[in-house]
Amino acid sequence: MNDVARLEVQAITSFVPTKYTLSRNAQEQANVGGMLRHMGDDENKIIPTDYVVDSIKAEIDAASPSRRRRIIEAIVVAALGGIPWVGGVISASVISSGALFKAAEEDAKRDELLREWLQEHQEKLQRLRDTLGQMVSRLEGFGRRFEERITSEDYLVLVRKTFRQWDQADTDEKRRLLVQLITNSAGTRMVSDDIVRLFLDWIDTYHEIHFAVIQQIYHGSGPTRYDIWAAIYGEPVPRDDSAEADLFRMVIRDLSVGGVIRQPRESDAMGRFKKRTRPPRRASSGTMESAFEDSKQYVLTGLGAQFVHYTMTELVPRLEAGSP
Repeated sequence: MNDVARLEVQAITSFVPTKYTLSRNAQEQANVGGMLRHMGDDENKIIPTDYVVDSIKAEIDAASPSRRRRIIEAIVVAALGGIPWVGGVISASVISSGALFKAAEEDAKRDELLREWLQEHQEKLQRLRDTLGQMVSRLEGFGRRFEERITSEDYLVLVRKTFRQWDQADTDEKRRLLVQLITNSAGTRMVSDDIVRLFLDWIDTYHEIHFAVIQQIYHGSGPTRYDIWAAIYGEPVPRDDSAEADLFRMVIRDLSVGGVIRQPRESDAMGRFKKRTRPPRRASSGTMESAFEDSKQYVLTGLGAQFVHYTMTELVPRLEAGSP
């Protein structure tokens, strides 16, 4: 890790608890090493080979970075790699407290702009610290068997992409979904990294109203468009020629075309969808279908259900690949 990256890690992790202690086993092994050195002073003593091996292991354990530090450094460096302004803030902070800043004190206007710029980004930096601290705490709870996944380059590439979007997200809700997704994707491999990238694209593309519709379909039992609107906004529904109706049509169309929601279909024992039988023709009513139609139900697709599972629930860390 170069000096710049190390400075950035220290800046971010200054708000993350970093108390590290040797395990009891490592402490006992270290004590054994001390006994061996004491015994080695006496040439008449024979040092058992097992003691030597144990003392070497204790030395390695003591010198190696803790699991928590490895996770923190891997995640923080990857996150910072996706946010280009962090290095500029740290550099500007150093300048503002050093001789270069003092040498330019006569330029009050530039100084004030620099202070305002630093203040704005310091607030962002604080939010980033809090987010990374919460993320690391959850990742630690996944157990040691997930450490290889968390520190792998494949996962860290996803972390960079996630925090690039996190920095550009317009709302706290999108930032929450992004962090939830990347955290949960470390704790299970129920879907491939390609699908995780697709979910990241969905969060970037869709808006809060899309996510509200997804949640209503997830929590409902095949709700209709009327049910979805009423659950989100209440009754009565707007006129069909209103801007609200046009927006609602667009949202349903976006999610349907995007493969997030669909209407229920029957399937056979092999999971293949059955063809629908064409209903008998009815006399035309002379009007188009309402944006708030109340007879056709909607459900999540397989991908849509996985998206909810990864971004809107807390259950993923307790599931294994292959779980129902």
